[in-house]
Amino acid sequence: MLGFMDYVQNAFYDATHWNRDNSYGTLTATARALPALLDFDTPRGLRLNVSSLSSPNFATSYTLGSIGVVDGSLSYLYSSLPIKEKSKSGEIELRHVIQGYRQLQELRRPDALWLWEEWHAGKRVDRRDALLYGRLFLPHSTLEALYLRRISPTQQLKITSVSDSRLKSGGTILALFQHDTGKYSTEYLYSTDSALLGIRGLYNFGPDPRAGAPSHKSAATTSAATSVAAASSTSEGLHGRFSAGAEIYYGLLDKSGGVSTGIRFATLPRHTGFPYTMTLTLNPLMGNLSSTYAVKASPSLALCSRFDFNVYSYESDLQLGMELWRRRRKNDGLDWVYTKLATKRKEDDDVAGVLKARVDQDWCIGVLWEGRLKDLLYSCGVSLDFRRRDSPFRAVGLELQYSS
Repeated sequence: MLGFMDYVQNAFYDATHWNRDNSYGTLTATARALPALLDFDTPRGLRLNVSSLSSPNFATSYTLGSIGVVDGSLSYLYSSLPIKEKSKSGEIELRHVIQGYRQLQELRRPDALWLWEEWHAGKRVDRRDALLYGRLFLPHSTLEALYLRRISPTQQLKITSVSDSRLKSGGTILALFQHDTGKYSTEYLYSTDSALLGIRGLYNFGPDPRAGAPSHKSAATTSAATSVAAASSTSEGLHGRFSAGAEIYYGLLDKSGGVSTGIRFATLPRHTGFPYTMTLTLNPLMGNLSSTYAVKASPSLALCSRFDFNVYSYESDLQLGMELWRRRRKNDGLDWVYTKLATKRKEDDDVAGVLKARVDQDWCIGVLWEGRLKDLLYSCGVSLDFRRRDSPFRAVGLELQYSS
């Protein structure tokens, strides 16, 4: 389940119109088999999270856990842009905090630069939105920090750092400059760990979302043209998006580098069949090849598979996963209204929870149940390894979240 601070950061991205899915980093995350379906974490021991959005600009979070020893963390977040999303755990829509199969949306045209300008008495007074986040882990006194700043409608700067005496040089800093035009995106990164330099990019085949940018045309003309273009693409175009990307990086200190490439095809909302996503990634230096396929077989069921293969060692791995959403049946007598209007209820109106399960070829099994009980969000799960018949249980845990 998504943590409260991650939930607030996603709200910041949405409020500033930043597309989190349009980057090579998210393509490779999808290629790692949709982490929400196959790589989900099962809780260990008992963990309690208490969070609060005390003001639209400031949030706090406290975590207390018990895994042999008592540990925890303190988190603080500041956003120059007011966060208007619901913050109470009893009101948050579960689809925003429970990570599951997420269908890619249509590419959005970046905002015009002049829309970000604010003038007062003949002078520009606008400021770029920024987000600051810090987290202190106890009892090891590890510190995490994040600085996020929107530079323009198509540019963003993200700096993350970790301070820990157990790390080399006492910590590390990673700077990431992102440029997203909709049609393509590029990322430039630098890490103090081995003085790592890298660049990665993603290109989307198909229509360019910037092509319909309004100039001197009237709003009515632009709206009509957009509608015609959308109808044309719906009737003639492929109801999906094909993307390709690559990355290359090099460490100046250890004189080593790496490269990877990947492709992804995902259906879009206008696709009338089952939504599905396919990815293929390749690391030619290490010889690793990974392919995934995920499909939303019904509004309540999603299935996923991943196959990894190494062309040098001939080793392979297969994983299967699923998620099943449990929905409550509402007896409000309004079903006939939705039938007449040919519309569906809001997906989150009747969600009670979700069951996730995964299994690999070595019979390592993970099961997770996430949901809400009154004003508490909870996650409970178990991890099993049947290769160890004497003690198959690897982890059992329960995590509770409350926010106000």
